[in-house]
Parts: sequence; C-alpha cells; structure tokens
Amino acid sequence: MAVGDSIFPAMGPIPGVRLGSAMAGIKKPGRRDLVVIEVAPGARVSGTFTRNAFCAAPVHVARQHLAAGDAVRYLVINTGNANAGTGEIGMRDAHATCQALAELAEVSADQVLPFSTGVIGEPLPMEQLLGGLPEALDQLDDGGDAWALAAEGILTTDTRTKGATRQVTLKQGTVTLNGIAKGSGMIRPDMATMLGFVATDAAIESERLDALLREGVKRSFNSITVDSDTSTNDACMLIATGQGAALADDDDERIFRQALDEVLVELAQAIIRDGEGATKFVTLNVSGALSVEEAREVAFTVAHSPLVKTALYASDANWGRILAAVGRARVEDFDVDRVTIDLGDVRLVENGGRAEGYSEDAGSAVMAAEEITIAIDLGRGDAAARVWTSDLSHDYVSINADYRS
Repeated sequence: MAVGDSIFPAMGPIPGVRLGSAMAGIKKPGRRDLVVIEVAPGARVSGTFTRNAFCAAPVHVARQHLAAGDAVRYLVINTGNANAGTGEIGMRDAHATCQALAELAEVSADQVLPFSTGVIGEPLPMEQLLGGLPEALDQLDDGGDAWALAAEGILTTDTRTKGATRQVTLKQGTVTLNGIAKGSGMIRPDMATMLGFVATDAAIESERLDALLREGVKRSFNSITVDSDTSTNDACMLIATGQGAALADDDDERIFRQALDEVLVELAQAIIRDGEGATKFVTLNVSGALSVEEAREVAFTVAHSPLVKTALYASDANWGRILAAVGRARVEDFDVDRVTIDLGDVRLVENGGRAEGYSEDAGSAVMAAEEITIAIDLGRGDAAARVWTSDLSHDYVSINADYRS
C-alpha cells in the first residue's frame, strides 16, 4: 500500500559513477539484495549518519573510512540484514566485507564504505554476501537501468523503488544529479535518511560538499516521519565526481543547491508516500513560531501523535486531537488564543477553540483526500517549518508484527 502513483524516472549516466547489483540470497532467493557503487578516482564523497547510540557496525566502519582521508572508490550495500546489535562479530564482518571487495577491485579496504539494512540483531550471512560481490562487480554499468536495479537492490519493506534526477546548467556547462533511496518503516531519521545515495558529476570541493549535504538533509530527510523511530543504520551519501562543470560562483552554487534540495525532498517525500501501511500523505506547515526549532517541535508533536495519525487513517475530522497535540508540544508561554489551525482550506481552530463557521462536513471532505495539509500558525513570531508524515493504519501493525516471519 502506498499513496499516489510512482514511476521510477529515466536517469542519464553520471560520468565517474557505475552501479552493479546481484541476487546474493541475503534477504531471500530470487531478489536483488546486494549493490556495489563504483566511484572514479578523484571524486569527493560526503555522508551523514544516524545519531542512534546503537548505530550499526557498517555505520561505524563507513565513518572511520571517510575520516581516514583516502579517496572513496566503492560503496557496498546489502539488504535483508542490518548488521546492527551484533557487537564485535558485526564489526569484523563489516571490515571483512570491505576487505573482500577491495581485493576484488584492487583498492585499499579504507576506500570502501559498507552499508546494511534489514533485521537488527542477526549476524550477516557472510557466505552469501561475499559470494555475491563478483556478480555485482561484473554488472557495473553507468546506464539508467543500473540506477533502477540498484534502487531495487536496497529495498526492505518498501513496496516500490525511489529515485529522483535533475539536470542544471552552470556557467561552465550542464551537470546531472541522480539519487536513490530506500525506506518505509522505522522512519524518523534525525540525520539523513534510511539509506540514500545521490551522485553528481559537478566539481565541488569537500568542505562545500559537506555543507550542501548537511543543509539539504535538514530540509528533506530530517523533516519526515512515519513512526517516530530512528534506525540504527540511517545514512545519506553525496558523491561529486568532478568530471563535469565546477560551481564557478555564488549563482552556480544557488542553482546547484536548489537542484540538490529538489532531489533530496523528492526522495524524502517518496519515503512518506511509501510508508508502511500508508494511505495518506500529510504535509504539516507550522508558522508564527519564535524559532525554526520551536516550529519543528510543534510539527513533529502532531506528526507523531498516534491519535492524530489514526484519525487521518479513518478520514475522521476529529480536530480536537490536532489541537491537543499542538497544546502538549514543548513550547514555553503558549498563548492558545493566538493559535490558528487549518485543515486544507477549512479553519478548525481560532481564539482558543473551534473556529466560527466550521462544519463537520467540510472537515470530513478534506480528511477523505489522499493528500492532506495541516497548517498551524502559533501567532508569536516569524519562524516556520515543514514536516511530512503519513497515517497509521491496520497494515502498519500487520507489517511490523510479521516483519521477521
């Protein structure tokens, strides 16, 4: 179950990036579950990772290898097993994965970044994973099909692949951005995304690349939630191969930043549309706050409310649940008389209570739609924030109750 239609976009090649995938039998027979991304020498790679204290072994190793300073040459991603909560064995297996790929590709193990997603607490099936690496390397290609197959190879409970692409013209020429992501449940990233990989042929120095990714993540993957759970394995990577035009000036950077933001937001929204059991795509706009942090606090309090989310699923215009969630947000000196809440184009709350002229029929008509906007104006400042979420359905419970079955 997912909200809206989804067609994986046609993606042109990114000079300096090739992708290969394999059916290694890590998740289940007959499906892609292992992906290798090859990065040409001289490329710059930036990453953001989960803040979960129990972060997975591949997160530790990827951070270490990025910090080592050697130019990244390969990324390896497996699904079906998170290699999280696995202690020393997990670290050994993550390092062994890097070493095995490095030997096959004739690079240093420090030049390989590992990523995993799937069940927590189970050791990696190393025989299958290592056995699939040669096939993934043999399949390396830079064509659009390679991106689509890689997007398929990183899925877990997702019902569809997620991709986004943009092309922009800079002063020195045209550059391309391609991105893929996976994620459907355990979604409240608090850093980036479940797993996301974006590549461009633009020439960007490392410090600027890091800043572009951090800023873009705030406006995209750090603004989504399905179920308020932050995964142990979240990671978002941005690759700039440098084989295309450079960012010549501030105008170029503005153009590139907008394109990158569009890719990241499109991927983030695709995750919400494919949230486990989702039947609604919900935009929460909070304005009139004293700070962006305050606005985000209110937005996420509403987005995480099980009562609000189940009302959304039922198409029940029970606006009191939204009001109650706003009121319990951690905001000091709240003046409820100044707060307004709108459901689509229907005013729900003003002057501390139900808006004059509100009707149940009008509220119910908005709630019946697949895509819903809730706007909350706190009436106390100029800051604003936007968060995207989904509803909470019977299928969400079923999917997670049966996840390991």
